[in-house]
Amino acid sequence: MKGARLSTAIPRRVNHARTGMRARALHRTLGIILLLPFFGWALTGLVFFIKPGYEGAYEILSPKTYPLDGTVTVNPDPAWLEFRYFKTVLGEHLLVRTDAGWLHLNPADRRPRDKPTEDEVRTLLQDAFSANPRRYGNVTRVTGDTASTDTGVEVAVDWKRLNLQQRGTDTGRIDLLYKVHYLQWTGVTIIDRVVGIVGIVLVLALTILGAWLALKKG
Repeated sequence: MKGARLSTAIPRRVNHARTGMRARALHRTLGIILLLPFFGWALTGLVFFIKPGYEGAYEILSPKTYPLDGTVTVNPDPAWLEFRYFKTVLGEHLLVRTDAGWLHLNPADRRPRDKPTEDEVRTLLQDAFSANPRRYGNVTRVTGDTASTDTGVEVAVDWKRLNLQQRGTDTGRIDLLYKVHYLQWTGVTIIDRVVGIVGIVLVLALTILGAWLALKKG
């Protein structure tokens, strides 16, 4: 009887040992596959925590405004949902928001204001750059609604809202780190989504296997 019990117990122990060896091998393989993503997540996570260079890279650039000449009274049109009246180096501006979007009007006759000339864009931006000349430097080229500077910063001008959006080489580097962190490696949305899902599944599998091996050993 004792011999029979031993003969049935030994194969079970062997099977358990083989299962454990396969689980360890799979756990090791998953760890090797995820080595590069883990390194990327750790490195980018450290950057996101410390945030070096964020202040300049995502600085909000706005047109410089000046006090209005005297008292200004604006009788809003019923179709306006919102309006703004202010003065820049280019003069006075009336921005209104309607159901159709934003409009940049001439305060004198309330007609749509013509798009600025290249010289006007340069004047507006150089005046705005005075808030941080070290970062923005001087305008070197104006192409359409975008201007380039001698410090490598590009500024997009939204004339209808008189809004400025700046982007430097540091902004591009930080945005690249975000893509690495979130597994957006190819630039193709569908492929990146699949890579992200696969990465999550592999991390879950690695965690479950590690927990199972730890509990089994205990």
